[in-house]
Amino acid sequence: MSESGLKQAEPDEAGAAGAAPKNVRVVVLALMVAMLLAMLDNMIVGTAMPTIVGELGGLNHLSWVVTAYTLATAASTPLWGKFGDMYGRKGIFLSSIVVFLIGSALSGMAQDMGQLIAFRGVQGLGAGGLMVGVMAIIGDLVPPRERGKYQGMMAAVMAIAMIGGPLVGGTITDHLGWRWAFYINLPLGAVALFAVSAVLHLPKKRTRARVDYPGAVLLTAGITALVLVTSWGGTEYDWASVQIIGLSVGGVLALMLFVLVETKAAEPIIPLRIFRNGNFSLMAVIGFLAGFSMFGAVTFLPLYQQSVQGASATNSGLLLLPMLLSMMVVSLIAGRYTSQTGKYKVFPIVGGGLMAVGLYLLSTMGVGTSRLESGVYMAVLGAGMGFLMQITMLVAQNSVELRDMGAGSSTATLTRTIGGSFGVSLMGSLFSHQVSETLTARAGEAGGRLASGGAQLDPASLSELAAPLRDAYLRAVSDGTHQVFLWAAVLAVPAFVAAWFVREVPLRGAGKPSASSAADVSLARAEG
Repeated sequence: MSESGLKQAEPDEAGAAGAAPKNVRVVVLALMVAMLLAMLDNMIVGTAMPTIVGELGGLNHLSWVVTAYTLATAASTPLWGKFGDMYGRKGIFLSSIVVFLIGSALSGMAQDMGQLIAFRGVQGLGAGGLMVGVMAIIGDLVPPRERGKYQGMMAAVMAIAMIGGPLVGGTITDHLGWRWAFYINLPLGAVALFAVSAVLHLPKKRTRARVDYPGAVLLTAGITALVLVTSWGGTEYDWASVQIIGLSVGGVLALMLFVLVETKAAEPIIPLRIFRNGNFSLMAVIGFLAGFSMFGAVTFLPLYQQSVQGASATNSGLLLLPMLLSMMVVSLIAGRYTSQTGKYKVFPIVGGGLMAVGLYLLSTMGVGTSRLESGVYMAVLGAGMGFLMQITMLVAQNSVELRDMGAGSSTATLTRTIGGSFGVSLMGSLFSHQVSETLTARAGEAGGRLASGGAQLDPASLSELAAPLRDAYLRAVSDGTHQVFLWAAVLAVPAFVAAWFVREVPLRGAGKPSASSAADVSLARAEG
């Protein structure tokens, strides 16, 4: 690192390590309110999705309600992170909250599926700054070795969001209507704005360097094109069609040009130097695959539970508890252990293995699967994700210099978000194709009309269908979820393999390391 870089890093790290615990805890608590805003939205909307489809129609566009959100989040995340590095984190973070709230209000007023998808995109633009802002600010304030002490607070917020979200979402959907699943963000967002404004005090900074807009445009174009390929391939267009091939080639070319532009930009959106560290690159891969699996589970499990297992929106939220509780407990245990010992390599390995096993078990669910069985399968998947969620970000932040904390945090968040976007798009495509195929095979023309119509697939209206058609639909949803989780299990295996190559580099802020330890850290980063 340059001398100027050292001068900048020392006060930041000293400040983080030496800050009064009470003050740091208050700041982290305010940030957790903002994190709760983003996490609650995903859980609430996931539970309300079947009812939304029932009112607005368009089962074939189900995945796009999530994809538009995650795609916009992916495109904006690097910009939010870089803006924070360049202009100061507090103002940029507050701006992202405002954009998120505007998108939430518009989504609640949507009159058709097209409007909802567009407004979810606006919401996603703001969400891109929420998670990366929280992670980067915590990365600035708290050194990695000490961060495990605050993972209890983060785990508590996750518990509130993951347990309370489905309950709130189900209750709102059943009693107030799905539009309040979006409106509920407004009062919570107001609290987040006030809390962060009042307690977060960071030095203002501004740089004269120009924002890498060409890089941002190329990255957005590349990501968008490839997500469209996974979403439209095999459904809207044949895989060998001109549209899909054109999007594939265009996406790859855009990303290749993006890499070229980043090598020459004064302030690149994603500094390519961060990928020289082997641990950071591995965390990016593992984060991508974890996001792929997590978003798929949250999106399609409630649909299976409400349609096949006959749960209400509220009860389907409760039925997710095995996955959410195991995720929270495991994440808390892993964080405490890492803080006390500085050891973390075992967690990505165990997490990757459990995630693959859990997804495979979920792929075995059928029409006759009991809620106890599916609960056990979800608990296994939740444990796997609990080992991965915090550790991947912790190791990624420990692998970059302090001057790149925003860019490193946003890139780690971006890979997870892209994984979620690709996962939901690809899983949605597989699900829609399988549902249509099974319905047509079992119920003929009536099944085909039901699959293409979408409006009559509201769980509340299933009881009104003729018995043969209803049975065909339940079998179709069961077959669709089988395909979704089977492919997710296959793609989770590389995460397990990649975890074995992680190097256990000591975490920053572990006290005063010996000269040999410091040399080991420097050598590891140089080799990475």
